[in-house]
Amino acid sequence: MAKESKNDKKQLAKYFYEVMYRTRRFEEDVFEFYKRGLMPGLAHLYLGEEAIAAGVCAALRDSDYIGSTHRGHGHLVARGADPKRMMAEILGKATGYSKGKGGSMHIMAMDRGILGANGIVGGEMPISVGAAYASKYRGTDGVTVCFFGDGATNEGLFHESINMAAAWDLPIVFVIENNYFGISVDIRKVTKENTLSKRAVAYGIPGVTIDGNDVFAVHEEAKKAVDLARSGKGPSLIECLTYRWQGHHVGDPATYRAESEFKSWKERDPIVNLEKTGILSTAEIETIRKRIDEEIAEASTFAEESPYPDMSDAFTDVFV
Repeated sequence: MAKESKNDKKQLAKYFYEVMYRTRRFEEDVFEFYKRGLMPGLAHLYLGEEAIAAGVCAALRDSDYIGSTHRGHGHLVARGADPKRMMAEILGKATGYSKGKGGSMHIMAMDRGILGANGIVGGEMPISVGAAYASKYRGTDGVTVCFFGDGATNEGLFHESINMAAAWDLPIVFVIENNYFGISVDIRKVTKENTLSKRAVAYGIPGVTIDGNDVFAVHEEAKKAVDLARSGKGPSLIECLTYRWQGHHVGDPATYRAESEFKSWKERDPIVNLEKTGILSTAEIETIRKRIDEEIAEASTFAEESPYPDMSDAFTDVFV
């Protein structure tokens, strides 16, 4: 039994490493496209937060749903979305998930249960509650995960959505990706109680705060919450403490953050954390990296060489 458990953990570690490294490389190439002036608009990168999406999404089934944020690339990668179509969408190309019309902040992958990233802070919350309600109404055992940042917890949508989900015991897991800053505002300066998971008490649901850079810890708590929701026992709130490496978006120098704090969090790199466990050998890590480097390079080439949508397609798939 112990041998099987050890093997299971190794396979899980391989999966986590692949997802986190794929997300890291994807975001690095997105940043390069921005610096080359090839990406319309801005992107909000997931660099440094990779363990959250990897750990949470590993607890889900293919039939489950996800509500995502403006910082949503990592959620799609963790759900197995096609990096080629993702990168093409970010560059505004016709081969993208939304034919280039959604871009980075509204990227979606309905084939993977991703209901769409959202440019409105907290905008994904009522959408996610609606998806969870639909699952309960239809009598399925589907679960919805709603990702959002620390800043969204001060929005009215946060309280309204959790209240409804709790009152109706909806199958949903609320995940706070607490990277401490909503654009330039430090969440610790605008809340009396800085442990955001304690807000769950007001709605009578479980709430927990964990190290969002420990992918195994994230997965363990996510699995508990997903199992609870799937069994009909209602929602949970998980606060994952993490730190974004870049500014709020690719054009933000983030001069409002203390350099010492940034350095301290960067030393807690979730990918390096996993490497340090020793579960994976150096050779195994190098093999994974090589394969994913090639995969992301191929996706970036595909996106760059893809055509832009034709002007005649401007009003297709648009509801007015």
